[in-house]
Amino acid sequence: MSAALTGTPVFDFNQWTARQLGRVEMALSSWVTADSPADLGHPMRYAVLDGGKRLRPLLVLAAAETGSPANPTDTLEAATRAACAVELIHAYSLVHDDMPCMDNDVLRRGKPTVHVQFGEAQALLAGDALQALAFELLVPEDGAVPPMLAAQLCRQLAQAAGVHGMAGGQAIDLASVGLQLTQPQLEHMHSLKTGALLQASVLMGAACGGVTASGLVHLSAYGQHLGLAFQVVDDILDVVADTQTLGKTAGKDAEHEKPTFVSLMGLPAAQSYAAALLDQARAALTASGLPRTHALHALADLVGGRTH
Repeated sequence: MSAALTGTPVFDFNQWTARQLGRVEMALSSWVTADSPADLGHPMRYAVLDGGKRLRPLLVLAAAETGSPANPTDTLEAATRAACAVELIHAYSLVHDDMPCMDNDVLRRGKPTVHVQFGEAQALLAGDALQALAFELLVPEDGAVPPMLAAQLCRQLAQAAGVHGMAGGQAIDLASVGLQLTQPQLEHMHSLKTGALLQASVLMGAACGGVTASGLVHLSAYGQHLGLAFQVVDDILDVVADTQTLGKTAGKDAEHEKPTFVSLMGLPAAQSYAAALLDQARAALTASGLPRTHALHALADLVGGRTH
């Protein structure tokens, strides 16, 4: 039976996304200011604003909606701060990953990378400052985020970004150049390097929304499957898309002899694997029984349909 006949409102993902992105962009522009010593704010803003899919902030905000908070206004404030904090961590990681000591890339989001535009020293400091600002946002002086929730969010973000998350995964990635990893090894690397922050985005949003423990189990599974699917799709796009479409250098994984899901499985099998992972993510949402999961379902579809 159609939504029109049942009286159930139709979820408009485009409208929802536009509203959430507007909120995130306004908050980021407000919190990442140009006012800083030695113009450090300029490379910070360059790294964060005017580009990016904002998938991680959208996951935070979508997951927050699945709970039943006592105070929706407080939830929105905390979720907005968490969404921006996750994006700042993501942005800082890209600034550092692009530097000559790491991936040595010159193009990101369709424009010169931060170290190309501002120099290596400013890029390094901008990344450091973005990382620090992420945690500052989670503990505002006015108490807008309750202390226990702020501590939980800081811990979740630190774990996802640290040695057992993104940084650890990047270390494995750098050590694996020229090696042929097994599928479990490749999955482990990317569950840390890429998946941990995506999964944390979901769990941080859930924490803001007061999702129950039983719901968290399923949302954690959703985030895990989605995070790995995102990386598989990323590996696929590095092969099938061009630099202009990607907004970053295409084909660099093969050029740098990095192990990928495509090099391990072949293109058709990698495409099938990405689809299977996204099906598992959707199944976890269905099993959760949580209300208002439409946006999380739509974000899984978005990951599967990525072209850049």
